[in-house]
Amino acid sequence: MAAHISTVGHQNALYDATTTNEKLHSIKDLPKSNNFTTNLPPDQNFTTPASSHAAERRELGPRLVKGALYTYVRPDPPSKYEVLAVSPAALQTLSIDPSSVESQDFQDTVSGNKILTWDEAEASESNMLPEEQQRREQIYPWAQCYGGYQFGQWAGQLGDGRAISLFEATNPNSNVRYEVQLKGAGKTPYSRFADGKAVLRSSIREFVVSESLHALGIPSTRALALTFTPEDKALRERIEPGAIVTRFAQSWLRFGTFDLIRTRGDRPLLRKLATYVAEDVFGGWENLPGALKEGDMAETAVDPACGVAASTLQGENEHEENRFVRLYREIARRNAKTVACWQAYAFTNGVLNTDNTSIFGLSVDFGPFAFLDNFDPSYTPNHDDHMLRYSYRNQPSIIWWNLVRLGEALGELIGAGARCDDEEFVNEGVSKTWSAELIKRAETLIEKTGEEFRAVFLAEYKRLMTARLGLKQCKDTDFDNLYSELLDTLEALELDFNHTFRKLSNMNMSEIESEEQRKEVAGRFFHSEGLGATVGASEAEARTRIAKWLEQWRNRVIEDWSEGKDAERQEAMKKVNPKFIPRSWILDELIERVEKKGEREILQGVMKMALNPFKEEWGWNKEEEDRFCGDVPHIKRAMQCSCSS
Repeated sequence: MAAHISTVGHQNALYDATTTNEKLHSIKDLPKSNNFTTNLPPDQNFTTPASSHAAERRELGPRLVKGALYTYVRPDPPSKYEVLAVSPAALQTLSIDPSSVESQDFQDTVSGNKILTWDEAEASESNMLPEEQQRREQIYPWAQCYGGYQFGQWAGQLGDGRAISLFEATNPNSNVRYEVQLKGAGKTPYSRFADGKAVLRSSIREFVVSESLHALGIPSTRALALTFTPEDKALRERIEPGAIVTRFAQSWLRFGTFDLIRTRGDRPLLRKLATYVAEDVFGGWENLPGALKEGDMAETAVDPACGVAASTLQGENEHEENRFVRLYREIARRNAKTVACWQAYAFTNGVLNTDNTSIFGLSVDFGPFAFLDNFDPSYTPNHDDHMLRYSYRNQPSIIWWNLVRLGEALGELIGAGARCDDEEFVNEGVSKTWSAELIKRAETLIEKTGEEFRAVFLAEYKRLMTARLGLKQCKDTDFDNLYSELLDTLEALELDFNHTFRKLSNMNMSEIESEEQRKEVAGRFFHSEGLGATVGASEAEARTRIAKWLEQWRNRVIEDWSEGKDAERQEAMKKVNPKFIPRSWILDELIERVEKKGEREILQGVMKMALNPFKEEWGWNKEEEDRFCGDVPHIKRAMQCSCSS
């Protein structure tokens, strides 16, 4: 067993974790399962945990793996480790007792030193019933097999090159199941020419942003723990120390999982995977949505709270749709809502390849991500994205491009209509006599799903922007007069996106009654150094433009709230407009201070802010808090980074 060089100490006192009366558990006692590995085919070279466990690591690969969705593979224990941080929000989601994070079981699990289920089975063999022994032995770590389109080009087999799932854990209080995974825990058959490691730099970024997005209400994979492995060195742009992120999600399946199966022409496996997603990930075919009616395609027909058409669900039409269409629709709607959240909070993923796009509609696999500073729709945080394919403005269209690839993978099942369960179709495929009909139906249904994708995206985007602007409802004129005009103004004057909304949250209507007042208040939105040299407007012109928008906004606020309701509106706005977001310059400083200077408190402080982004203050370090929430230093705006991690 590896020695760890320190523990998380009393870091949880720095967080505002919500207390509940629900029963909490140790990581050892959490109910565990292996639905994924039970229901889907394993690597034929290692069909059982025992066969993989007995093999030397080099025998596992890297190599091509066909006809399978995963390989059993154990983590590679580090020689030393330090658990730098544990998210109390994640502990609560999983129903893990915060006091148990100091236990050896927890420490060894998040560092990859112990295969909890396997070791338990071996240690308790003499006292365990045979059927229970067998069940536990089947819960063994695995890495997924998938492919993907990267920057629009087919990249072939990819897979979990450094991610290893440990087990599925079910929160006994919520009954929600999560797949718990280590990122950076060693080579897998899918590592290709890489080392299977993750570096501390990127691991800090993922740990912080995963929990930050969740705190903002944006669907995301989660991060439980961050573990530093100082003696594990990895060569990226330079030699860097390693780290492991313990992360979890309700599903780690990607569009690229379907892409790979389709390119290999494995019809039975594709059908099996689609069925698994519907029945196990989404809880049953009956939970998948019907289509919006033709006359109700407008975004107002969508209930954004659940992403399902409100009072407009059609019954399944056996001549046009089947259950696989509804599966495709569910995936499309989930991703439409997520990308709407990204746009509303100016989060840019940076690498939206199909292997980085979630079936469950989660933000996943964080590489060169960033929140926008100055509003610039063409900004990409990825310095390798020379064509700006994954820029902020392109994210909705790229997610749809990825969904079209998914539609192509599911096309045969979608296009089969009522014949999808015919024995001849299932066993032999599409007959030439109706192949043209199938193709036409699939193309039509993908196109219709695209219309619904747009409707759901717009409904969710308008809902979020309406709330961020402190309005109670969205009028038809708001999109042009308020949303679009504000964004155009921010872009033209090079103003900060998220700071603008927080400043509006603090504004009283009495401050902007007259034009003179509005022009004076307009200066609050400028950077500390004033307007930039590249802004094509004078200060007077800028103040006039902002003042004109403030007048329109004030009129709409009074229309929705009436006068004298500033306090109520401000409270509502501050619940959706964060004071803190983990910007790139903050993360860079955090990495420098943790990795190079050995600081630890800074990580706990930033995480406290990230987990409680809407607060006014955090009681940690007033000077640091004000600096991290203040104006972005001029030379650190719109930073970019690489894909390496």
